[in-house]
Amino acid sequence: MATKLRLQRHGRKGYAFYYIVAADSRAPRDGKFIERLGSFNPNTNPATVDLNFERALYWLGVGAQPTDTVRNIFSREGVMLRKHLMGGVAKGAFDEAEAEKRFEAWKKNKQAALNATASKLREAEQIKAKQRKEAEEAVHKAKAEALAKKIAEKKAAEEAAAAEAAAAEAAAEAPAAEAPAAE
Repeated sequence: MATKLRLQRHGRKGYAFYYIVAADSRAPRDGKFIERLGSFNPNTNPATVDLNFERALYWLGVGAQPTDTVRNIFSREGVMLRKHLMGGVAKGAFDEAEAEKRFEAWKKNKQAALNATASKLREAEQIKAKQRKEAEEAVHKAKAEALAKKIAEKKAAEEAAAAEAAAAEAAAEAPAAEAPAAE
């Protein structure tokens, strides 16, 4: 029986997440599996991986073949490196302490890179939020200026109408005042 390490789809349409499973290569994608090794959620940034490291290493050690995506996930998590280092120990290229030291150094660099990426994403999000706020304030200021202009025009029109009415009233009173004086 050929064993594959692959993804099993779950979640709703447009928002999938996956279980990483060891399954018979003849079984359907979302069908029967031998063991669940973890989960992979590509919807987060960066993608979230929850993995049983030792069991994944075991399945690779007994000859299970990962799919391309699972191989990439294992490489990112360090399972493939650990398998490679264990192969070096088995061949006598170096001892297990050296392999552990190399793996820990890789893990430390990987974590530092992940933290740097996360901080860049947070900073970019903060900059975007600040730009959105400034744009919103500019729109609000423009609307307030337009409203103030409209109110000023309305007051000017009311004052002009009042002045015109007063002038018309004065003009109406002036001929009436002149008529009795002429008699």
